[in-house]
Amino acid sequence: MIFFRVRAGSIFYFRLTSVCQREVSMNLISIPALQDNYIWLLDDQNGHCLIVDPGEAAPVLEVLKARNLTPTDILLTHHHHDHVGGVNEILSHFPAVKVYGPEETAGKGAQKILKNGDEVEIGGAKWHIFATPGHTLGHISYYSAPYLFCGDTMFSAGCGRLFEGTPEQMYQSFQQLAQLPDDTLVCAAHEYTLSNLKFARSILPDDSDIDSHEQNVQEMRKKGQPSLPTTLGLERKINLFLRCDDIDLQNKLNLNDPLKPSWQVFAYLRGLKDSF
Repeated sequence: MIFFRVRAGSIFYFRLTSVCQREVSMNLISIPALQDNYIWLLDDQNGHCLIVDPGEAAPVLEVLKARNLTPTDILLTHHHHDHVGGVNEILSHFPAVKVYGPEETAGKGAQKILKNGDEVEIGGAKWHIFATPGHTLGHISYYSAPYLFCGDTMFSAGCGRLFEGTPEQMYQSFQQLAQLPDDTLVCAAHEYTLSNLKFARSILPDDSDIDSHEQNVQEMRKKGQPSLPTTLGLERKINLFLRCDDIDLQNKLNLNDPLKPSWQVFAYLRGLKDSF
């Protein structure tokens, strides 16, 4: 699979093609919003799209108008305002849109409630639903190869803050997502990559993968480019929260005598990140 990053004004879209150069039927569009959020659109190239976690409506409506798109569905990962704040205004313009989300978003515009293990047909694709608690108790993630919309669960080189859940819950959420293929496109909801890489480098200063990617992201951000989506294959190398069973990491954290369960390594890392 070949992956293209294309800029159109301040909006970025991502075109995927197969190895034989045949274009895949959807464009992935990232829309910067609020302070550091990304709202994601999947454009089916037939005039329709779905929207993921619209924290505000104005930038979404601007892209829809500019690209002559009609939204058919909205996917919500959790109830926080920076992920649901634009739902009602979008619905006022497009009342036929269906809104999907976990139980905790029922009062935020979700009409169709999803839970762990559900498989639903949305926008012409089959989506697998994972319960990914930790950031919030009811947080869910959506996967339809190669796209993973994981909200505030997994970030590039990091993980979400634990506002409602426990470190063990978030660790188990990461374990679920870690079962997906390396070419999975991790479409996280915030541009936190550089700060996460700085933290990772403070723990493993000699890690060449972390150092190299930090340099790459610095260049991308200087050019105004997003660091997302990332791939799960890359995250296995640079995301310390996916490396909790790594003996070298455990040695660096002095958590190997006696050896700690991986979720406790995860918890310790999250605590360090909270005060970093």
